[in-house]
Amino acid sequence: MNFQELHQLYHLPFFDLLQRAHEVHQLQWPDGKIQLCTLLSIKTGGCSEDCGYCTQSARYKTDVESERLLSKDVVMEHARAARENGSTRFCMGAAWRGVRGGTERFNQVLEIVKDVSTLGMEVCVTLGELGAQEAVALREAGVTAYNHNLDTSPEHYPNIVTTHTYEDRLRTIRHVQDAGMSVCCGGILGISETIDDRLRLLEVISSFNPQPESVPINSLMPMPGTPLAENPQVDPLDLVRMIACARIAVPKAKVRLSAGRTRLSDETQALCFFAGANSIFYGERLLTAENPAAAKDLALLKKLGLETLEACPGLEAPELDNAHAAYPQPKAKSSCTSCVI
Repeated sequence: MNFQELHQLYHLPFFDLLQRAHEVHQLQWPDGKIQLCTLLSIKTGGCSEDCGYCTQSARYKTDVESERLLSKDVVMEHARAARENGSTRFCMGAAWRGVRGGTERFNQVLEIVKDVSTLGMEVCVTLGELGAQEAVALREAGVTAYNHNLDTSPEHYPNIVTTHTYEDRLRTIRHVQDAGMSVCCGGILGISETIDDRLRLLEVISSFNPQPESVPINSLMPMPGTPLAENPQVDPLDLVRMIACARIAVPKAKVRLSAGRTRLSDETQALCFFAGANSIFYGERLLTAENPAAAKDLALLKKLGLETLEACPGLEAPELDNAHAAYPQPKAKSSCTSCVI
């Protein structure tokens, strides 16, 4: 969708927008099931990038301490627990600028992915910048989807990150798509952006060819020590509007209600599900941020009469749309792993 279409959509009367989004959701996802995902930080802190929202940046004084890559045994213990608790997608994040093929740490990640992929869950990773060969290696190891958020609009991005560019992120996404993996790509609300920035983000994401398999919508959780520590909370109804617009703009994607749910009431989350959200992170931690307890999430889903989605470990990446113009993928240098996914 282009910016003008998204602008008109976003500014519809609230319930008109929700109704349109709900109709699209019912058409594309008639069973109305919710995907439960678990996110584990396999390498925490010490990142050289300067993402203004991120507690894992080595440039800021936060409570997060740098840790080495978790062992395969520890990751597998978490993955098995996630499966037993009902998660169907296991996501692994590492606070790195990127990865290079042939290095010891990349080979360790590949071995971890191979073992996790035997558990019958979808496997997602977010490791920062990827080259073409690294993307292929991850796909062959068993990665289902690669997360690489754009965070905000191209125009606002330099105000949030200076150690890499928007074009850098687009290049990694192109490598992921060319390797045959699904793309998980979304943004963050509350990082001093305007409504227009949010809509430009959706314009870019909806222009991918193929479109992302999943779109996380995060609300900033301001963290002490980061440049955005004093930012105000996102208006819950603005979040619902963004969920609705994402559902319409990327109709076949899972729209994930991601970071910031600890600040949302049950009623606000219910509106998000009605507007088209059909995926959540499940478990008490999101990398370094808090998340609602699993029991609380299950109770809410039961109260709303919502069932959970089954795992699809053999999920195929979305196909190219020959009638759909892909967003340009410029030259790249580097990128970082965010605290949100």
